[in-house]
Amino acid sequence: MWVPKWKRDQDRGVDSPIPTQVVSNEEFLPIAQTEQQAAWEDKILELSEKKARKLGMERRDFMRSSMGMATGFMAANLVFGHHWEVDAAETEDEAAGAEKWPKNEYFVFDVQTHFTAGFSIGSRGAEFLKNIGVKLGNNPKDYGFQNFVKEIFFDSDTDMAVISGVPGREIDKDKAGKILEGRDRRGGVLPSWLMSKSKKELNELAGCKRVLCQGNCAPNHYWNRKKNEPDWPALWDQVEREVKTYGIDSWKWYCHTDPGRSGNGFRMDDEKLAYPFYEKSKKLGLKVFSCHKGFASQSRTLGHFAHPGDVEKAAKDHPDLSFIVYHSAMKHGTWDPGFKDPKNFDPETGDFEWHKDLMEIKKRNPQMENVYCEIGTSFGTLAVLHPVMAQHLIGKNIKTYGADHVIWGTDCLWWGSPQWVIDA
Repeated sequence: MWVPKWKRDQDRGVDSPIPTQVVSNEEFLPIAQTEQQAAWEDKILELSEKKARKLGMERRDFMRSSMGMATGFMAANLVFGHHWEVDAAETEDEAAGAEKWPKNEYFVFDVQTHFTAGFSIGSRGAEFLKNIGVKLGNNPKDYGFQNFVKEIFFDSDTDMAVISGVPGREIDKDKAGKILEGRDRRGGVLPSWLMSKSKKELNELAGCKRVLCQGNCAPNHYWNRKKNEPDWPALWDQVEREVKTYGIDSWKWYCHTDPGRSGNGFRMDDEKLAYPFYEKSKKLGLKVFSCHKGFASQSRTLGHFAHPGDVEKAAKDHPDLSFIVYHSAMKHGTWDPGFKDPKNFDPETGDFEWHKDLMEIKKRNPQMENVYCEIGTSFGTLAVLHPVMAQHLIGKNIKTYGADHVIWGTDCLWWGSPQWVIDA
């Protein structure tokens, strides 16, 4: 029986500021806690109890503080080896942490954040509940926009964010031919119309541009089954709606999904499917394409379309477009049985499957400047399970593509507040 993580933590008294096992970004089912993670959790409980008592604090209050966060990383070093920069003073003196890590030292722009269209998706097995000092709820409102604002902007140092798409196809007209608007268009977990609406509301509230949004539309979303090709008129109508009406700032493509029931995924270098979309988007002035790459096990039949190999030709043929490779194309998530396959990670070179292929693209094309690596979920899950791989992920991205081509993203609020990822 699946036990919600918040229930298991509540029963055990766990209130760690950092997840001590891999939790879900709602695109996979997480694996069970490993022996090392259990040891890490035990060490956090042990240290936090001692330090809270020494400071005359309740443990829960201690774990909600910057000292609790530092204690979590110190415990990780004791179990996994010294991978995180943390001093003992930071675990008992908030001023020490504040001096070492001053607030507002960095401008934090998170290009991968999510919420849902007002409903809970915990029935898929993952509860989005983390050990961050508070119990995260699993009700529709906990997945909604208001909690998104709280988790992203009030509970973290995030300055600016992109509301990132989740694949879904909007319905343009009803049976009578009437154009649908807003919620009537549906469109899945996080439709383009909702991202646009929420972006505008938050920016108006802030009085400045704090949020950008993506559009979900992709070449196989509107399909003519008789001709076995895109329903071009319907596709272009939606493309124009998302750019002109919604005011999206980027496309978000999931090549390994098929919302339009075309019977297949698609490649980004497909000259018959993707290239007409590129040209249409250029004419409309939108030149940023964010693409989910990696985590192949999400689709048993179309997972191969999540390989980054199709980015190379697309980027070379369209130097005036920018391609952001989400998740840095890590093939096997830490929840995937393939993650433990000896072929997945080479500890001598630091290479791992599909991520190496993304690095090779740049090595073959050193002058290519329009491909970027994003690290959402990949960095967070590796930081929890395999800190060495997390460091190779960041190090190789920067060494190969350059620091100005590595993009910060967290995949939150799937992970609760992104603050612990920022601190990591």
